Amino acid sequence: GEALEVNREVNCVTDFIHGCEDQLQKLKKQKEKGLLYGIPISIKDHINCKGHISSGGMVKFLGQVKEEDSIIVQVLKHQGGIPFVKTNIPQTMINYDCSNPIFGQTLNPLNPQKSPGGSSGGEGALIAGGGSILGIGSDVAGSIRLPSSFCGLCGLKPTGNRISPPGCSDSPFVLAVTAMLGPMARDVDSLALCMKALLCQQMFQLDPTVPPIPFDEEVRLRGAPV
Repeated sequence: GEALEVNREVNCVTDFIHGCEDQLQKLKKQKEKGLLYGIPISIKDHINCKGHISSGGMVKFLGQVKEEDSIIVQVLKHQGGIPFVKTNIPQTMINYDCSNPIFGQTLNPLNPQKSPGGSSGGEGALIAGGGSILGIGSDVAGSIRLPSSFCGLCGLKPTGNRISPPGCSDSPFVLAVTAMLGPMARDVDSLALCMKALLCQQMFQLDPTVPPIPFDEEVRLRGAPV
């Protein structure tokens, strides 16, 4: 309900992910509760979800419905999280605003005259507007950090190759910097919880290219980079 309300005001959601209620019922039956048990999670448009498109804001990808969840979505679900919406991005995602010809312009909920930043602008707008408490964005050159800054949130671009990539449609660009998925939320503790949940045995098994290094709580509390 909150997400719908925020979306009406700032146009930040591209799709609602079906099967959330079924997933919640399945989670209730599991003996082990994951670190993200029952938490609704918003995810950036280009991250693959079974039965949904990953448009990247480009018309040419509109017909390509994905047949399986990307590894990050599988791990979020394994940890009890419930991906419930996909959020808007600028066309091709290499942009510091958040607009494309398919879904239009996303506004900043703190000031609709302003941009929410990009490219994870839909995430920034939805979380800042109160429609999500935890989101997954991605960042090459500021795409988590800029919307977090513009929308008054916390965001983390993890070290390169720390998290399995989104499994999205091929980017039209060859990038010198590793694109990374990472969490966005209202506070640092939420980012830490999300990283701790993602850096688990299941991710390391599903993607052997990710170094099997768990989250180090002590390093975080010392204030060193995670």
